[in-house]
Formats: sequence, C-alpha cells, structure tokens
Amino acid sequence: MSATATRALAARVPALLHERPFRRYWSGQSVSLLGDQITFLAIPLAAVLVLHADAAQMGWLSTAGLLPALLFSLPAGAWADRRGRRRQVMITADLARAALIASLPVAYALDALTLGQLYAVAFAVGVFSVLFDVCNATLFVTLLRPDQYVQGNTLINGTRAFSFVAGPSAGGLLVQVLAAPLALLADAVSFVASAAFLARIAPAEPPPAPPRKGHLTAGLRFIGRSRILRTLLAGAATVNFFNFVFHSLVVLYAVDELGLDAGTLGLVIGAGAVGGLIGALLTGRIIRAIGIGPAVTLGYFFFPAPLVLIPLAGGPTPLVLATFFCAEFVSGIGLMLLDIGSGSLQAAVIPDALRSRVSGAFRTVNYGMRPLGAVTGGVLGSSIGLRPTLWIATVGGVLSVLWLLPSPVPRLRELPAEEAEPTDSAAVRAEAAAPSRTV
Repeated sequence: MSATATRALAARVPALLHERPFRRYWSGQSVSLLGDQITFLAIPLAAVLVLHADAAQMGWLSTAGLLPALLFSLPAGAWADRRGRRRQVMITADLARAALIASLPVAYALDALTLGQLYAVAFAVGVFSVLFDVCNATLFVTLLRPDQYVQGNTLINGTRAFSFVAGPSAGGLLVQVLAAPLALLADAVSFVASAAFLARIAPAEPPPAPPRKGHLTAGLRFIGRSRILRTLLAGAATVNFFNFVFHSLVVLYAVDELGLDAGTLGLVIGAGAVGGLIGALLTGRIIRAIGIGPAVTLGYFFFPAPLVLIPLAGGPTPLVLATFFCAEFVSGIGLMLLDIGSGSLQAAVIPDALRSRVSGAFRTVNYGMRPLGAVTGGVLGSSIGLRPTLWIATVGGVLSVLWLLPSPVPRLRELPAEEAEPTDSAAVRAEAAAPSRTV
C-alpha cells in the first residue's frame, strides 16, 4: 500500500481512535460486547434445547441475571466512588465473569449442567457486571473531553450495533456446531481480552469521595433534582420493563410456536441488527440536524415500536423471517438514537464527583425494572400465552415516550453544561468543599 493510500485510510479512521488510551478502551469494549451477544442467545438456548426449560423457568433465568442490578447498583456506585481505582475493579470483574461463564461448558462436558447452575452463574455474572458498569461510567469520561461525548458514545454504540449483527449469527452457528453451552467459551475469552486491554491504559481517575452522611443516596438525590435525568430514568425504566417482558419469551416463542431453529433465528436477528449499524452511523448527523433532545425522543419511540411486528408474525416461514428482520432492523436504528443521545446527555449533566453514585442509582431503578419485567413475562406467558404477552410487552414499550413529551428533553438542541443545573451544581460544590470525616 502506498504512503498516499495509507494516509487516506488513516484520515477515514475516527479521530478518537487515533488516541491510544481511548483506542485500547474501545477495543476491550468491542471484544466483550461481541461475546456478550453470543451469550445472550446461547444461555437461553441452552435452557430450552439442553434442559428443556418452560416459560416460567425462562422467566426465572432472565430474572437471575438481572436481579443484581436491583439489589447492588446503589451500594456498588457508592463503594466505587469512595474506593476509587475503578479500572482495577473493572479488570477484576472481567476475570471473574470469564471464570463463571467458563464453568458452564465444563459442567456440560461432564454431563453435570443443571438449571440451578444456570441460575447461579447468571446471578453471579450480574453482580460483577454491576461493579463493572458503575465504574465504566467514570472511566469513559476520564478519556474524553465534553465535546467528544457524542463521538465516543457513537463509537461504543456502533460497536455494540455490530455485535448485534455478528453476535447472534455467530452464536446461532456455534450453538448448531458445538451445542449451546460450549458456545459460551467465546464469551469467556472475550472477558479475558477486555481485562487485557484495560490493563494497558492508565487514565487519571477522580479521587475517592470522602465518606460522609448521605453518601449512599447522593446519586438518587441528584437525579431527583435534575429534570433531565428524572425524565430519562422514567422513560428508560418503562421501556426496559416491557422490553424484558418481551425478551424473556421471544426465543421460546420463535422456537416453539414459530418453529425456527437456533441457526436461522440467530442469522435473521443478526441480519436485522444491521439497522443498529446504520443507526450508529446516522445518529451524529441526526443530532446535528435536529438537536440532541429531539433525537433522544425519536429513539424512545422507534426502539420499541417496530417490535409490534413480532406478535404479528405467522404464516409461511419466509414471511416470519421477513417480519423478524424488519422488526430488528428498524428497532436497531431507534436503539442507537436512544442510547447515543441519552448516554451523551448523562455524561454532560452528571459531575465527576458523583458519577459512579448517579450511575448506580440510575441502574437501581432502570435495570431493576428488568427482572420485574422478566418475572412478569414468565408469569403472563404461562397464564395467558406467549403471543398475548408479547402484545402487552410491545405496546407497553411504545408508551415509554410519553414521559419525554412534557419534559425539557425534546427542546434541547445542544448538550447542556453541568452548570445548567444550578441546584445540582451547588450541591456538588458543597459536597466537594465539605471537610472529610475519618471513621
């Protein structure tokens, strides 16, 4: 390749990827996200195909992985802000999750895999994921300037969208070739790779927060004072509840009622997720054209709305596959608008001194709705049937946009500065200035 061609290729690489610390961080996230998508399909398929789980058991399996967010996000965020050294916590969490996921194919090879082990591993992986994620919110902003938040979120979510394309397809094929539990080895390896990339960066993290009265609930109080965060949290909690009613049953619905096999299901969902890639490429332009707030509002509608097609699916197999593809394609575009825009708003509004605590509080409410949704999905699926439950889930998800319409979010053209929330900023300055107490 000529020097001119090399320079032209380099010029097409996003500017942030020329910065080594962020490039290593992004590389670790990319590998881990791909492995997560394989597991997202492989664990429920292991429950259905190997252990013959029913609707209620599928609901409990989803709940086991999601319950730690409800139980531990708030104390994990407070602990992370007080302890500091968040990168080290993230590396430990990656290695622990690798070992836990690897235990499943080992048990399967020994003919000892049980639903109890799936529940236990899903719960333990969820605990370490909480620790990783509350620290990740702070690590992300230490690598970027505020004017880079949208681009940074675009790169991370663009990779996430790619994982939606490649992960289910690879997961479905691995399940076909190796059996569902053995396919999980790919995710175990991805966690080790993520830890290795994190070990090679050394960002300047915020100092540990001094312990004082109210430390545990400071994140919740900050959200309560911020109209922007209150709105985003209410919308996200609603869409997540109904989305997990949906996802707790959609694999069982596709396999049992529509007759799709694992490989075909993975390929169609992966192909449909190309919409996420397109959404990641377009979101920056959409935000520049209509503003950050209108883009987020559109995302809250166009992420859940296309999934209404899934309970409509029926008839010849090609028509069913086309329906799944269209639903996943358009939903992926909406998801990128929602995640990139909402993530950038949160990064701009939340101060460093409270970032892990606000992240933990946000996850407690937002992610805490997910196990409730999974349990509800299992109960409704067993009592009224899979298709009626999917109707409730998809229509309920669309209604989440109603939280945003009367709020300030749709009117935001640019990312607000932290100082745009004077009450919040004053509270943060007061906390920073207060003398620390030794215990």
